Amino acid sequence: MRFLIRRSVDLVVAYMGALKAGATVSVLDPQYPPDRQTIYLEVANPRFLVQIERATEDAGKLPDKVREFITKNLSLKAEVPALKLRDDGTLAGGEIDGKDCLEAQESLKSQLPNVLVGPDSIPTLSFTSGSEGRPKGVQGRHFSLAYYFPWMAERFNLSENDRFTMLSGIAHDPIQRDIFTPLFLGAQLLVPSRDDIAHELLAEWMRNYKATVTHLTPAMGQILVGGATAQFPSLHHSFFVGDILIKRDCRRLQELAHNVRIVNMYGTTETQRAVSYFEIPSKNDDPNFLDTMGDVIPAGKGMLDVQLLVVDRENRNRICDVGEQGELFTRAGGLAEGYLGNDETTATLNASKFITNWFVDPTKWVKQDEERVAASGSKEPWRQFYKGPRDRLYRTGDLGRYTADGNVECTGRIDNQVKIRGFRIELGEIDTHLSRHPLIRENVTLVRRNKDEEPTLVSYIVPEMKRWLQWLEEKGLAADDSQDESMVGMLKKFKPLSDDCRNLLKTKVPSYAVPSVFVPLSRMPLNPNGKIDKPALPFPEPTDLLLAAGRRPSQVAASMTETQKKVAEIWGNLLPNVSARMLTPESNFFEEGGHSILAQQMLLQVRRTWKGIDIPMSVIFQSQTLEAFATEIDRAQDPAGLRLEHAPAPEDVKDEAYSADARELAQQLPKSIPSANLDFSEPKTVFITGATGFLGSYLLRDLLNRKLHVIAHVRAKDPTAGLERIVATCQAYGIWSDDWRSRLEVVTGDLTKPNLGLAEDAWTRVANEADVIIHNGALVNWMQPYSSLRAPNVISTMNAIALCTTGKPKQLGFVSSTSTLDSEHYVKLSQESVATGGKGVLEADDMEGSRKGLGTGYGQSKWASEYIVREAGKRGLRGAVIRPGYVTGDPVTGTSITDDFLVRLLKGCLQLSARPDITNTVNQVPVTHVARVVIASTLNPPVEPLGVTQVTSHPRLSFNEFVGALETYGYDIPKVSYEEWRTKMEDYVAASIDGQKEEHAL
Repeated sequence: MRFLIRRSVDLVVAYMGALKAGATVSVLDPQYPPDRQTIYLEVANPRFLVQIERATEDAGKLPDKVREFITKNLSLKAEVPALKLRDDGTLAGGEIDGKDCLEAQESLKSQLPNVLVGPDSIPTLSFTSGSEGRPKGVQGRHFSLAYYFPWMAERFNLSENDRFTMLSGIAHDPIQRDIFTPLFLGAQLLVPSRDDIAHELLAEWMRNYKATVTHLTPAMGQILVGGATAQFPSLHHSFFVGDILIKRDCRRLQELAHNVRIVNMYGTTETQRAVSYFEIPSKNDDPNFLDTMGDVIPAGKGMLDVQLLVVDRENRNRICDVGEQGELFTRAGGLAEGYLGNDETTATLNASKFITNWFVDPTKWVKQDEERVAASGSKEPWRQFYKGPRDRLYRTGDLGRYTADGNVECTGRIDNQVKIRGFRIELGEIDTHLSRHPLIRENVTLVRRNKDEEPTLVSYIVPEMKRWLQWLEEKGLAADDSQDESMVGMLKKFKPLSDDCRNLLKTKVPSYAVPSVFVPLSRMPLNPNGKIDKPALPFPEPTDLLLAAGRRPSQVAASMTETQKKVAEIWGNLLPNVSARMLTPESNFFEEGGHSILAQQMLLQVRRTWKGIDIPMSVIFQSQTLEAFATEIDRAQDPAGLRLEHAPAPEDVKDEAYSADARELAQQLPKSIPSANLDFSEPKTVFITGATGFLGSYLLRDLLNRKLHVIAHVRAKDPTAGLERIVATCQAYGIWSDDWRSRLEVVTGDLTKPNLGLAEDAWTRVANEADVIIHNGALVNWMQPYSSLRAPNVISTMNAIALCTTGKPKQLGFVSSTSTLDSEHYVKLSQESVATGGKGVLEADDMEGSRKGLGTGYGQSKWASEYIVREAGKRGLRGAVIRPGYVTGDPVTGTSITDDFLVRLLKGCLQLSARPDITNTVNQVPVTHVARVVIASTLNPPVEPLGVTQVTSHPRLSFNEFVGALETYGYDIPKVSYEEWRTKMEDYVAASIDGQKEEHAL
């Protein structure tokens, strides 16, 4: 039975009625896009459809596309078009053929349904996306639905006198917990309106209705306390589940609710209920408890008859020791039945995730049950819906470890990728490169939290001492013969080695993947099993780094100007591993641990320190040393009014430097390039860069669906790892097909390196086999200058053209950007054209209007690359330049990337409870359409031999319309002037720096 729902009492009635009828309940949020709704309906394949009247009032009737899908694909036995609980307590279902559809059943409401269910009957079908991309239906069991309630009531002192809240997502499985817990206890259930769930209003609602128990996700908890001042002392328990819970958020909640005990719970849709708990006493009971905790709250201990098993990943027959990291399995009688589906893929997935417990022999439970049944002599008819005693484990995919007090901490995911500041980093790749350093004996790279609780990459290295001494002698450096193995002593002694390791990695991995700190050790600490004891690895204090650097703070400070001293104070407060005393005029912001997010926070601090100056973000990328940056501040304060835009520019960022560079590079192109003349009636081979990105994944899908052979360029340690990366990315977007494996080949490389980083044999093979090259790869960064983006974006394009001219003739598809037209000249030209009925900048335009005036290094690098490609076209290269704007989500599945600018803008507006008044239009096009245009233009160039295709949206939304869509989904986000919005954002960022708010999305 499928529900179209909204948060209301009607939902509770619908749930209870469906369960009374013995049905399986699955819920559908009308706010989902139509395509997403049809996927859920396809998976669930319901026989009954119940629409809650208030849901249709809010969201309208079912979209035509959904209704058409239901008509064509589902065999509904009945439909309730408009379920409503009247004020007098009676039910209405909506009219069908002039009568209320429930009228004929009115007399049955007081009768027992005579429906038999058992422990393994399926009352719920919940959905989880998981790593495989396409939503999976998880079949809940009756056994699990109420099993934990008596235990929870006793353990947490819950009773019929409590007032519970319904705050979970209405289409997510935690809503079952919100509904059934108070019903089981006979307690009150408080249902907020849509308006109540809005930042500080939620706290006021909690206070006004005297809520005593609430279930929250960490994200909902942040909404509850964000900006709120209302105290709600009646709240005595807050249960968190669904994501990592941070100590900071617990503090904020207990500031508003001094009596609340916070219970962090661990569970997934597959475990059906939260299965572990860690309780934090109220502020009134123990005001200092959180001071003793780490930043991340543990998952805790298993609930009734639940075990959290941390299993040795290399020997699954062994449970890990305290402090040893392993794979986390959940042992519980209340696990879900499994994923819905009879196909082989689902069967394989169920077998890999829901596993019979190999630590015990389950037959003894079966035998005991049989003996009990035989002794009772009862037929127990419900047993036809019971599969007998089962002892199963759920494989969570999480890593964890036991603490000394028996709790479990979640330490990460099974895969060895981490995400820092939005960048996904392969720790194994870093370790592989370091392991090849001739002076390194052992090494391991971890993510540790620094003094500001920021995730920081740290590499631990054990030197190969004999080679180390030889290396020092070859370099003419004196050996340090001291036996000091303290942190400071080791950092001092092996500083040249740390510097050499850092320089090595700069040539092997992106800058964001170079560890901030290298810690030399005489030996790795080992646990009793002979493995590296990672928790025992030390993390240096800032004072250790200062002493190891051998700097004399008093002498350094004396040589600094007043501006430099103030900048040093700002940097010292922000940078993760340094203090102001450690900095010199030559200190580089980024080499000392800075990144783009810290740079934004730093500029805000600069504006607060020096009133009246507004330094652009690009300045810190152009003037990275403390001395150079301080000079820019002095220039901005020049009493003669010399502004930054009039300052002498470094050679690589002069207004026309990028266009001059492009012209010089174009002169290196062959005078004549053979033009490919391809016949696509025969199978062809396509070489593609950027295949693991969002657009790249959809390009792969469309190419492989055309039955082409594809060679994908991937940055990875080897082709196997590169293929795994592609598969994981495509699965995450829900587009992977195993049928592609036979026609997909991976070569490893690096866009910043000569010949795209390809090995010589790979370069030769691609040159001789590829018929088409799609150069989609690039480094997208809106802050870095042209000089930083020249290698990955411009030189890689030169290498792609060189590949086209080596071996057989090839066609080239170059993915550019509309950023090449972001100059004042083209803005005016486009406005004038549109005003007179034109279509804006023409594809045939020669781009000379943005030869100067582009404001970002990224736009400049794309201009230079496109200029070179077009010059190659004049010399015979066949192909196309494709200019997308903002690439948005898949319109069919709703899959999108959540950390791009437009999504961050939406989140940022929610955080500020305000949106800026921006009338400019935004050119956003779905990724599926962009992929089609790229491939069609590449294979069939619009102009011979090489033309330009601009991918644009029709009609274009304004930013006001785009951000204003938030109000459609119930958010009260008033429109304010851009200046006021920016001030709000700066104040918010300042509060986040001080630890009062979460980091701003932008």
